[in-house]
Amino acid sequence: MRRQPGDLINTAEVELWPGGLLRAHGNHHARALARATRVLRRKRDGRYLAARVPEGFVSLLPGWQDEPGVDQALESIQAAESAPPRRLRSTGCLPLHGLTERLRQLGIDADGYARRTGLALVAEPARLEFAGFDRYRRALWLRAGAANGWRQMQLAARRDGVVLEAISGYRSHDYQLGIFERKLARGQQVAQILQVNAAPGYSEHHSGLALDIGTPGEPPAEESFEHTAAFGWLQANAAAHGFLMSYPRDNPHGIVYEPWHWRYQPGPGL
Repeated sequence: MRRQPGDLINTAEVELWPGGLLRAHGNHHARALARATRVLRRKRDGRYLAARVPEGFVSLLPGWQDEPGVDQALESIQAAESAPPRRLRSTGCLPLHGLTERLRQLGIDADGYARRTGLALVAEPARLEFAGFDRYRRALWLRAGAANGWRQMQLAARRDGVVLEAISGYRSHDYQLGIFERKLARGQQVAQILQVNAAPGYSEHHSGLALDIGTPGEPPAEESFEHTAAFGWLQANAAAHGFLMSYPRDNPHGIVYEPWHWRYQPGPGL
């Protein structure tokens, strides 16, 4: 079996996925993805743009070369291929790409929201590591330290007879914006959505350090998770693996209690 690169290269408008992880949309996609070492994926809607194969690029969307952000994405591929392996482990962050204007279009005052909640804007990592699959067999992306911490914690829990499942890890600003747009389209008000979801750009999921955790038989992202053996195990052991619960009851950010949401914040010695 061909060895695939294990990282996701992230740019402002295009994600560069390693081959072998994305589901095909039709026969043409299937043939291209089967041979791909990289797939260019548009962030705002998840559309596949092109696949990198040994002899070049296969188009998966007409006119893909003219898509916004493609030039930057191709430069990132070239830089990654020429970088020493050790440098690939390090990651910077992307600039906050026009986010304030997009928040304004949703009716969110970025400065007012930050003052009210105490939350800061979170930049996206330029590189993320494959940390396995989530409950839904989607690729789970985290920063390298968080990915290793999650794998070790999941293994330790299993040794104690507890199954931890990832529900969601890294999310882009575009993904979070999509959550708001869909809820607004269903008639919810911005104030209602902000009680449950951090504003786009302010979610810990953007950092690649946070993940939502579940366990088999328990619905995702529900307060009832606190009554499971998995939650009890996390309370007793997560800190030893570098994970802390971000939003306990009555947290200062005004976000509802989220016993499922944990962030990698390793202490000394981890």
